[in-house]
Amino acid sequence: MLKAAVQHIGIVACSAEGAGLCYRTICAEGSQLLGPHAHPEITMHTPSLAEYVECLDGGDWPGVGDLMLVSAKKLAQAGADFLICPDNTIHQALPYIVERSLLPWLHIADAVAADAAARGFRRIGITGTRWLVDSETYPEKFAARGLEYLRPNDEERDETSRIIMDELVYGVFKPESVAYFQKVIERMKAEGCDAVVLGCTEIPLIIDDTNSALPTLDSTRLLARAALRRAVRS
Repeated sequence: MLKAAVQHIGIVACSAEGAGLCYRTICAEGSQLLGPHAHPEITMHTPSLAEYVECLDGGDWPGVGDLMLVSAKKLAQAGADFLICPDNTIHQALPYIVERSLLPWLHIADAVAADAAARGFRRIGITGTRWLVDSETYPEKFAARGLEYLRPNDEERDETSRIIMDELVYGVFKPESVAYFQKVIERMKAEGCDAVVLGCTEIPLIIDDTNSALPTLDSTRLLARAALRRAVRS
């Protein structure tokens, strides 16, 4: 039987594929901590992805934060105890809203950096949308743990971002796009990286340890597992 003390997880979702993978991971792996078929209570909310993209294209980070805060308020009303966001890019808006949020948040890059440090990695390649890889979301968290990092070059940023936004968020997985990500990761390995963060929550749908030249840091599943630990630790 599910323990009464287990906390209710609120998911502030952005794109469907990444949020779906995070949700499924919490449900599938909950039994490892709570027993057969058990997982924490979960509530998820998302506005239309188009609303987020409009803000992202305009560089309107306060606007992104306002959308996240709408979800946060609805999840608080639904009884959630804390929040996660299975979208790396929009974490850049957290500073605009964290003090106004009714509930605490887990940060996806904290979960990834903690795992990287625990596994002994030293130089991490960063993949994701151009919005993400241009930002300090991962560099700040890596630097706090003494980890080095490598960003994609300009051409790689444009093409990986296109693949994510034009294909992966729609659930379209093309062999040539997988090959492109593999090529980027191979270059990062050649430049001294010993791991790569899959810094878009859709990337784990096409890249994992079986087809990557570097060990992968799966941001989607690492966030889900951090949420599970938080929910059970209560």
